[in-house]
Amino acid sequence: MLRIGIDLGGTNIVAGVVNDEYEIIAKAKTPTAIPRTPEEIFDDIAMVCKQAMAEAGVTISDIYSVGLGTPGTANAEGVIEYANNLGFDHVPAKEMLIERLGCDKVYIENDANCAALGEAYAGCGNGAKDFVAVTLGTGVGSGIIVDGKIVSGTNRAGGECGHSVIVVDGEPCTCGRKGCWEAYASATALINQTKAAMEKYPDSVMHDLAKEEGKVSGRTAFDAMRRGDIAGIKVVDTYIKYVACGLINLVNIFQPEVICIGGGICNEGETLLRPLRRYIESERYSVYSKIQSKIVRAELGNDAGLIGAAILEG
Repeated sequence: MLRIGIDLGGTNIVAGVVNDEYEIIAKAKTPTAIPRTPEEIFDDIAMVCKQAMAEAGVTISDIYSVGLGTPGTANAEGVIEYANNLGFDHVPAKEMLIERLGCDKVYIENDANCAALGEAYAGCGNGAKDFVAVTLGTGVGSGIIVDGKIVSGTNRAGGECGHSVIVVDGEPCTCGRKGCWEAYASATALINQTKAAMEKYPDSVMHDLAKEEGKVSGRTAFDAMRRGDIAGIKVVDTYIKYVACGLINLVNIFQPEVICIGGGICNEGETLLRPLRRYIESERYSVYSKIQSKIVRAELGNDAGLIGAAILEG
């Protein structure tokens, strides 16, 4: 059985034909080129789907279903109610895809949820039925799988773990609240923490590293830490504590089989994961349980959302 998965992003539209083994057998992409009308964007979505099918040597009659992962919120009727970075407001995505592709089995879901589903079934989750994916990127994205199904609440806007507060009246968050996990644990937050430490420590090696790279990045403090730089060590230690705080909350709430860490910061590998596991082990509520959540690195990269979209069900 073949399915089409679509990853609709602010930069690119990617579509792929996916088989029952969760393998992408053909893929095509095109720039999203926003701002544009929804009609123009969905014309291009249909185009890349057809290109992927042509690459795979199949037609729409060979496709069981089509799934779309989108930023923002999509309701049960397949309408993208709001996606601010795309300029979408109540866009009838399901209807538009059925009209353009001729497949009546079309499913629409939030992109972070699709990525979680993809990792749970085809990536680091190894088929885990209870699974949480956390992406440490510009923000803190998350997707929750319970008993093999996406958890998104009664209005399909749930699962936003990045906007749970870990510091009351803390740093302002882009969502309007203060003290959100995202404001402390995202790559953006790490960069801000690094810049603040560089101002405090003018002799830190982080200044040289930033100059070499041409900017302060999520790697700057980690690279300085590896050189024994005191300021870099302090930034990394504090950042990891913030990440761990949110993860411990997720463990205590969901007790998932696996928590997957994705985003650019996960490229630090065990440098990041090892101390996170230590914090979780020492502070989790389930301290005496023989079964504990595994903390692992994401495996599928940019393909996670596409594969997850392909395996969406009604």
